[in-house]
Amino acid sequence: MAPFCIGGEIVAVKNKNNNALQKVMSDFRLFAKNFIKIIDNNGESIPFVLNPEQENFTEEMTKYNIILKGRQIGFTTWSLSFMLYSAITKPDTSYLMMTHHNKVTQSLLRRINKMYQFLPHEKYPSLFPKKLISNRDEIYFENGSRIQMATAGGEDSISGNTFELIHLSEMAKYPNEAQEEIIATSIPALAKNPNSKIIIESTAMGYNVYQEMFMKAFRGKESVWKAHFYSWLAKAYSNQFRHSFDEAEEWFKLHNKGARMSSKDLEHDEKELHKKYGASFRQLMFRRYYVETNSLEKFQREFPTTPDEAFQTSNVAVFDTKKINERLQNVIPPLTTNVVYDELPDILKPYINKSLFIFHLPKRGIKHYGGVDVASGTGGDNDNSTISIFNADGQEMASFYANDIPVYEFAKIVNSLGRFFNYAFLCVERNSYGLPLLEKLRKEYNYMNLLKQKVFDQKGKKKLQLGFMTTNVTKPIIINDLKENFELGMINIECVETLEEMKIFQENKGKMGNKKGANLHDDLVISVAMMCQAMKQSKYYVDI
Repeated sequence: MAPFCIGGEIVAVKNKNNNALQKVMSDFRLFAKNFIKIIDNNGESIPFVLNPEQENFTEEMTKYNIILKGRQIGFTTWSLSFMLYSAITKPDTSYLMMTHHNKVTQSLLRRINKMYQFLPHEKYPSLFPKKLISNRDEIYFENGSRIQMATAGGEDSISGNTFELIHLSEMAKYPNEAQEEIIATSIPALAKNPNSKIIIESTAMGYNVYQEMFMKAFRGKESVWKAHFYSWLAKAYSNQFRHSFDEAEEWFKLHNKGARMSSKDLEHDEKELHKKYGASFRQLMFRRYYVETNSLEKFQREFPTTPDEAFQTSNVAVFDTKKINERLQNVIPPLTTNVVYDELPDILKPYINKSLFIFHLPKRGIKHYGGVDVASGTGGDNDNSTISIFNADGQEMASFYANDIPVYEFAKIVNSLGRFFNYAFLCVERNSYGLPLLEKLRKEYNYMNLLKQKVFDQKGKKKLQLGFMTTNVTKPIIINDLKENFELGMINIECVETLEEMKIFQENKGKMGNKKGANLHDDLVISVAMMCQAMKQSKYYVDI
């Protein structure tokens, strides 16, 4: 039988006991169950048996993993155990756990030291490598393996090192400016082999780099990261929070003449959770009890049903995040390239399902309305140039966004897309780069179906000018019009990117705009707001 490695030594397997030991040492699940002890919620030391969600992650993890979860589901415990197992069974390998706070870092270091302490050293004296170094930053074993602990925002623990596994724990709580830099440093530090992995894991903390990365992976937008989402309906909670579940049930029975919850007791949102997501009555009693003692917003953040719910911040958003999340659950995908390719003019074909997303093709004789927001087109982290097209019924037909198209090229796209949608009546924001775009549309492309805004000249006379000038006075008006149209169901938005921008659109000290940060935009919000102004004027200067 082939030899195997334990404690940094090659040990020949000679008998049945060693066969069983080899099996345990070659399987993380068996190692955890037989050798690792953890402290449960009752304060008792028990064998570490993976819960269903930990089992699922063990099976599903890839090289690049990003986890969104409810609190206390056990991924930190899983990771500490996996690092300890790997360090023991794989000589000369290194592992890094990074947390958001030094006190948490030290707490996890104590936990992994306790795991090592509880290993059956006396029963198997040569099985586990001895610790040569154990301090506030790392554990170094005699087999050359090392487990390192670090705190985000502290000394650089990544550069110059090579790790088999990097776990960035509660990353949403890292300083926002550090999140992107830590990820950029971590990826090159992974060992260059098929088994090295990085795990980003967190509960939700609003909109930041972590949120952007997770949602991109979750929505499948060509991300290298695999999204793992574990909601409050995870099976692990039934056991982990058993005492809280029992307490909630007793509370409910106390207020309902000793009866447990049944279908007739469900409120509207509970009916949806029960029917759509399979929430049990026991889980719903726990939810109602938690909301009663805390708040619904806190429950949704700490025990989310969907990723959108986890990230919503309705207390600062201009738009109703609940309605946005409901819409996100029901959007239709854009039409496939092969469906629309032959229908489009040649100038639009290179952009289809890259920058241009068409949800419905135009029908003859139907009026369409569009909004346009123009940016510099210089790429990088700069703003997008955007177009939003809706039909007369308020149904979104198409969406375009890109930040690397110069104004003169963007004018060709606006002209072509507007004419494709039955010569749409367009409202172009004339601020900054909007003015040269308007000049090209009117003078070079003879696009006549453009919104005109009434303004006063210096002599106090009214005049009409092409496009819409956004000012501190007009911006709240157009945003309020968009808010009303969306929240009352007068328009139906299909573009996921638009809805994501609406979630981070905020009012702060009288100013409206996106939550500031890299790659956080509001350009599609503005183009839809412009569209609402076009629809509000309800004019058409051309025959169709």
